Amino acid sequence: MSDRRSRMVKEGFIFSVPPLLLGVAALELRWYWAAGVFLFLGAFVLYFFRDPRRVPPTEPDAVVSPADGRVVEIVDEPFDARPGKRISIFLSVWDVHVNRAPVEGVIRKVEYRPGRFYAALRARASTENEQNVIHVSSPRGEMVFKQIAGWIARRVLCWKCEGEPVAMGERVGMIRFGSRVDVWLPPEAEIVVHRGQHVAAGSDILARWKGQ
Repeated sequence: MSDRRSRMVKEGFIFSVPPLLLGVAALELRWYWAAGVFLFLGAFVLYFFRDPRRVPPTEPDAVVSPADGRVVEIVDEPFDARPGKRISIFLSVWDVHVNRAPVEGVIRKVEYRPGRFYAALRARASTENEQNVIHVSSPRGEMVFKQIAGWIARRVLCWKCEGEPVAMGERVGMIRFGSRVDVWLPPEAEIVVHRGQHVAAGSDILARWKGQ
């Protein structure tokens, strides 16, 4: 669930100032059409960088969504030769792009992989696009999630370092302007979402640990 309070990622102010200033200048010159375009762009950037507060669930076996967006794939897929399941979430430009920790644990590894910029809806984006692969060691086992750049998104940002503890639903990074996040879970996990479902980062449950 989410509450009504929200804040802004500080980069939002940096990126919104230039178009807003240009919009004000265009108004002074009575270039109303240009002013409208620049002011709209500035307002959209502020909207894009919004960072609403989220309340994680209290169930100890829950795995929450690391991203806002639509579930586009749920497949059986090994990772590093280990069997498991992958859930892929597509983030449109209208979704919140702050990413959160799916479980409580310790960041064991953060691996940056350069790559291509295929459209985030394409399945090959999971393996071929630029991405951060984040490994989390939790009391119930290890899981992995990926911040994946898309055709529009050209920057994946992780705010956590290896060895840092994280709480379930804690902010861990951001992807700019449309992207994809994958979650890998061991086969024992029970998936509770379905394709086409829209989920909210840090609050909606994707799966539950079983047999751990």
